[in-house]
Amino acid sequence: MTTIRVATYNIHKGVQGLGPARRLEIHNLVHAVEQFDADIVCLQEVRRHHRKLEKHFTRWPDLDQAGYLSPEGYESVYRTNAVTKHGEHGNALLSRWTVLGSGHADVSDHRFEQRGLLHVQLLVDGQLVHVVVVHLGLIHASRARQVERLGHFIAREVPEAEPLIVAGDFNDWGAQLLRPMADLGLRTFEGIRLPTYPSRLPLLHLDRIYARGLRPVSAHVPHGRAWSRMSDHLPLIAELALCP
Repeated sequence: MTTIRVATYNIHKGVQGLGPARRLEIHNLVHAVEQFDADIVCLQEVRRHHRKLEKHFTRWPDLDQAGYLSPEGYESVYRTNAVTKHGEHGNALLSRWTVLGSGHADVSDHRFEQRGLLHVQLLVDGQLVHVVVVHLGLIHASRARQVERLGHFIAREVPEAEPLIVAGDFNDWGAQLLRPMADLGLRTFEGIRLPTYPSRLPLLHLDRIYARGLRPVSAHVPHGRAWSRMSDHLPLIAELALCP
């Protein structure tokens, strides 16, 4: 039986603070990602570029954030969700396993929030595993419609017999998406409190890892002052068993 270690993390575009107190955290996030020692890292709010911030911060990385955060030996996949005045950002996946293919679907519910799904196919110990990285909307009705679109996407792109992981920032503070996700055959760590937001005093379980065709083994959220400084979210790390 193969155990897959999966992490999901909203990195807040690698920058924390406001105004003169704004600081670049992307260099600290590199070490954070390494500490996960995860086979698969699902990231949200990842910048591809931002012309204004690149000029403001002298130590802005030359690489896009997905490539910069990718540990040695990992492959990175990035897809844009939102295009803004100065740049663009979206979801990314970093994988210790071989990437066989990737795709993207726009699930924006209205013009004020640009949202998307990143779908990556991985070869894990000779078996195809699908991973979908999500970042859902701030309004519950939007999230419900986005889960419906996720279901249509899965039905179209992921054969029922192939293992599937769906991870990311669901913005689901009321746990109202557990049932519709279960209707898609996707289960998470229910009965375990794993709050990830806000990072300084985590109260809300916004970040989740769901699976179909894999058995949840364990999950935890790292805590401490260093973690609370790097992003407004804390990461969630889980172990999933790939059943033969």
